[in-house]
Amino acid sequence: MSGWLEQPGFRLGRAARSLRRGLGLGAVTLGLSAAIPSLAVAADWDPATASSNFGIFALNDAQLAERKITVTPIGELELPTGEIIACDPLITDDNWPALARKVKPGHYPVTLFEAQGRVAAAFLRFRPGVPVRWELAVLPGQDVSTLNGDEIFGYPVDAGLGSFMDKAAMALMTAAQDKLKPDQNYYDDVLAAEFAPNQDRFVMHHPAAGNATNIAMFWSGWGDGFYPSFWGLDATGEPLVLMTDFGVLENADGREGDEAK
Repeated sequence: MSGWLEQPGFRLGRAARSLRRGLGLGAVTLGLSAAIPSLAVAADWDPATASSNFGIFALNDAQLAERKITVTPIGELELPTGEIIACDPLITDDNWPALARKVKPGHYPVTLFEAQGRVAAAFLRFRPGVPVRWELAVLPGQDVSTLNGDEIFGYPVDAGLGSFMDKAAMALMTAAQDKLKPDQNYYDDVLAAEFAPNQDRFVMHHPAAGNATNIAMFWSGWGDGFYPSFWGLDATGEPLVLMTDFGVLENADGREGDEAK
């Protein structure tokens, strides 16, 4: 990795995220080494400024269908340490830290929300229930009170993929990548055959044969970009879900244009 991808503290404003969608990753990162300037600092940063889709967990099956959102379970994620990494798995190595909040070690279901032919969001479910409060998922040392306006903390995508994994899985995949020959790459020579049965949309990848530790990998919505993750909490502050929002949905609706009105 190089440049801003080496800086876990990197933050991005909505204007730059929108520009990235239209122009591609390189157009935005050139010369961008700090936060996008904003008019004011909000002492109590509101997660709703970064996602309008938290209400999706309160929708029933009929409402999801009406909004043209498909729910796709993809498997159980093993979390032997409970320390979760959310990242583009092909541009990230074991120097990238796990999220600051930890969960109880175990195995948890991973589900995708799909709309407009894309993976709109991915989430880990820790326990039943509808979240009553949301907070931005941050890395150690990140402080949401330092965010300006519509800035976010999140992770960069440069290979069109997002993922959830335990930090132990990252170490296993880094070791597997180190074993590749000079003319090989991890996607073409390892992952492509695993993605193919699922129309290249997702895979539960085991980086070490015979090891239950796995990685949930999935398309990242519009492709390359910068995407936030959020903890959905219950009334006691315990996590119910961890969701990465890829910016496809608006107001928890997968319909396009006038259809959503």
